[in-house]
Amino acid sequence: MTDAKIARINELARKARTLEGLTAEETAEQAALRREYAAAFRTSLQSQLDNTWVVEPDGTKHRLPKRD
Repeated sequence: MTDAKIARINELARKARTLEGLTAEETAEQAALRREYAAAFRTSLQSQLDNTWVVEPDGTKHRLPKRD
């Protein structure tokens, strides 16, 4: 997700809160951008969790268990 797309999400959110509101095309664009942002967030979080290790008090390390 690029900074330009995040800026566009924020721009559409600000416009939606005004009296003018969003057009149908802008509403669809906003929904698509939000879906893309959420997918990128989930991918980033999953990557971070995949690289997380738990260190036990005895010094042993193991990865977090994966959930379905």
